[in-house]
Amino acid sequence: MKPRNPRTLVAILAWTAAGGVFALPYILRGGGVDALLSVTINCWLWGLLTPLIRILHGRLAAAFRRPLPLLAAHAVCGLALTALYVATAAAVESRLGLLAWNPWAEPLGLLDWFYWAMLVYCVIIGALTGLTYYRRALVDELQIERLKRGFVEAQLNTLRTQLDPHFLFNALNGISACVEHEPRVARRMIEHLGDLLRFTLDTRNRREVSLADELEFLDHYVELHRMRFAERLAVTVSVMPDVAHARVPSLLLQPLVENAIRHGISVRASGGSVTVSARRVGDQVEIRVVDDGVGLPPGWKMDAAQGLGVKVTRERLAAMYPSGASTFAVAPHAGGGTEAKIVLPLT
Repeated sequence: MKPRNPRTLVAILAWTAAGGVFALPYILRGGGVDALLSVTINCWLWGLLTPLIRILHGRLAAAFRRPLPLLAAHAVCGLALTALYVATAAAVESRLGLLAWNPWAEPLGLLDWFYWAMLVYCVIIGALTGLTYYRRALVDELQIERLKRGFVEAQLNTLRTQLDPHFLFNALNGISACVEHEPRVARRMIEHLGDLLRFTLDTRNRREVSLADELEFLDHYVELHRMRFAERLAVTVSVMPDVAHARVPSLLLQPLVENAIRHGISVRASGGSVTVSARRVGDQVEIRVVDDGVGLPPGWKMDAAQGLGVKVTRERLAAMYPSGASTFAVAPHAGGGTEAKIVLPLT
């Protein structure tokens, strides 16, 4: 059966254990069971007084905000509680025959007892004060963590809202290029755009989606460009089955593929190809977006990149995966063109 009040049981056991520890020197000096019982009774009395001291400490801390008035109040109350403790302990031990001297006839011994009792009171007050500040520190830490989380959420939402109109503008720009000369293609592009917008609305409040869902969104986006560029654009997707359901930031791949098409493929008359791949590497998922286009301009540096796709992707990953849990790099590809590489924790 579980105790009705586990804290009470723990307190009794703790004060009993304290009594055994403090009684050990007296037992070793030949005090025997009487010494153990005497010290344990004193500890139990302090255990009974501790809830009262705790209430008193809370009220005094609320009434006196400055240290000196608070110390003065504790000195007065401490003297009163210590006197109560000494009187009670002396009466109980005398009644049980545990005292070898008469506390009422030996004031120096009683004063010594009173002195050590006052020290115990100060230790209890110190422990309660430390516990109070510890709990406040936990609450403050929790509030700071909530503020940080709220800040990250706001930052991610801001970055996401930068991507949505940017992507929409580019998609509409591509459709407008086909409206006059290829109206059927333009209508099909509008259908795919509707699917894309529906997906963005469905995932607006989701920080992460499965890689499979992200690839489904990417497929609609790529179809818009396939209709526009026809055989000039080839997009290949290669994803290992064991990472298909990995969680990735929503709208992660589209900006990178858009950069590959816009800056690497569209500026070349012969077009080119883009390869999106994902595989598992240990407890991480590695995603690559590689194009065989014109490559990066001379002197290009990722940290100084002004393009929205690279900048927002870098900031989103840094916010979502702090402490270096993710990596993102854009560099020239060994076979020509550009390679964007992302490594995320596999979840």
